[in-house]
Amino acid sequence: MLLHVPRVLDAAQVADFRKRLATAGWTDGRITAGFQSARAKNNLQLPESDPVARELSAAVRKALDRSPLFFAAALPRHVFTPLFNRYKEGSGFGDHVDNAIRYEQAGQPVRTDLSATLFLSAPEEYDGGELAIGTTCGTQRIKLPAGDLVLYSATTVHRVEAITRGERLASFFWIQSLVRDDGGRSLLFDLDVAIQKLNQDHAGHASAVKLVGVYHNLLRRWSEL
Repeated sequence: MLLHVPRVLDAAQVADFRKRLATAGWTDGRITAGFQSARAKNNLQLPESDPVARELSAAVRKALDRSPLFFAAALPRHVFTPLFNRYKEGSGFGDHVDNAIRYEQAGQPVRTDLSATLFLSAPEEYDGGELAIGTTCGTQRIKLPAGDLVLYSATTVHRVEAITRGERLASFFWIQSLVRDDGGRSLLFDLDVAIQKLNQDHAGHASAVKLVGVYHNLLRRWSEL
């Protein structure tokens, strides 16, 4: 799965995030990297315990709760605490795969089925800095408007290209889905979108009820609680 989720944050929210992050206590981004990833990682990160990080993380989670597209695609069972990173000129993050299991501060394990990057810098503010994700169709380079999010499988090899001008701010996090299998999750998402379109074009169509039943029966079969 590779999905663009627009307008998770509006312009006013992005501006507020940027203002708060400008004076935050940034530190070495390798604090959350595994052994292999740490060798490729060169950025700054806001510690999870930082008061600004805690407040903004809660705001990101509330914004996700208001996004039906995010929910339909991710089917979240648990969203790992959103973190924040900063790439300055000359910094980047080489090819890596995210750790399969992350641990919240309270020690709760989270299986990383999906990864997410919420862009907080506008594309014109920096050169380089694309999120490059390996897919079966080749490498996809992602650089979205501020406030938009990209959702992708955590199993993929990906990187952040080196910044050659400006600065790139983002929030990043992982999701443990109700449906572990990426293929099954993608089929459910496609079915959900098709049902919504059918209801828009042919309100009250009898087939919609049957398709909703198929959706929920598949979800019942594939979900893990």
